[in-house]
Amino acid sequence: MTSSHKPRFRADIVGSFLRPDRLKQAREQAGLELASTADKPGDGAITADQLKQVEDDCIRDLVAFEEEIGLKAVTDGEFRRGSWAYDFIGRVEGIELRRQDGSYDASFSSTGFKPPIAHAVSKVGRRPGGMMLEEYKFTSSLTDLPVKTTMPSPTLMYVRGGRAAVDRTVYPDIEEFFEDLTGIYRDEIADLSAAGSTYVQIDNTDAALLCDPKFQQASRDKGFYPKEQIRLQGKLISMATRGRPDNMTVSMHLCRGNSAGAWLAEGGYDFVAESLFNDFDVDAYFLEYDTERAGSFAPLRHAKLDSFIVLGLVTTKTPENDSKDMLKRRIEEATRYVPLANLALSPQCGFASVAKGNPISFDDQRRKLELILEVADEVWGGV
Repeated sequence: MTSSHKPRFRADIVGSFLRPDRLKQAREQAGLELASTADKPGDGAITADQLKQVEDDCIRDLVAFEEEIGLKAVTDGEFRRGSWAYDFIGRVEGIELRRQDGSYDASFSSTGFKPPIAHAVSKVGRRPGGMMLEEYKFTSSLTDLPVKTTMPSPTLMYVRGGRAAVDRTVYPDIEEFFEDLTGIYRDEIADLSAAGSTYVQIDNTDAALLCDPKFQQASRDKGFYPKEQIRLQGKLISMATRGRPDNMTVSMHLCRGNSAGAWLAEGGYDFVAESLFNDFDVDAYFLEYDTERAGSFAPLRHAKLDSFIVLGLVTTKTPENDSKDMLKRRIEEATRYVPLANLALSPQCGFASVAKGNPISFDDQRRKLELILEVADEVWGGV
């Protein structure tokens, strides 16, 4: 792809990888849960510095694996996080994570885990030193390949709790809150770029959750119509990506929940598609498409001519894989709505959105990546 705002890769990854046992053990020894909801020092048998050393060593091994297997962009596997989202959110100044109350009721299939809700209790801001900046600098020092930095969407800090989760005495004008919140992302992206980053991913489960009627009703219960909510999501993410450098690719990943193989929602993209492809200022869309819960490819007809769609056809939730022929047929089916030149292939989500990881093995993880790389090479060539 020649445009500076197009992903370079026909075979890509979402972000997280299975944690090695020694990393899991180190987190437990440091007093951290495997799905932490805050960035705080542990009170266990090893220090934060000792945990960091284990993280550093495991990330070195992971980057070497990503290079060896043939990926053209790498991540740190989210090895410094207990959760894809809540470590980051816990670092935002002014945000407090609380248990769900009766006004929001969402739990993961099979596990029953209830995600916490972000509450703005004082002015929100970016912590000194940035959010992901030091993590990017370490990983980029290990490789000449582009390093993708993943960040949870700013929507997570508003749409689930609604106006009631933003203290009115602190933010009587909600637009001021939106500006402060998205400014954290603009500053982070600017500093990442200055450090050499060209690839950032915003993980936005909230857009995919709105595909499910029960989450549409939850939106109504919060006082705004679901169609208004998806447009608001587009506004917040577009504010977060505003003014990004020309050489910075910002992708957005959507899924219906991914915690230890469990999920939160179901429903095709039909309800959100028109807004998704018109109201969100991003350069690429990573879309979950591994099961019937994600619906058909028909909503892709709303994609703009220059939209780049990464099809998440290979599941990370179970060990099984579709055959290469099946994946090729599904890619061909998607070309009814999007030109092949605007498509790519990835897993449906990360392999370990929480540190516990999905119920697959390291061999399964490797086989899934090898399958993606082989199919992408056979379909597009030169991945």
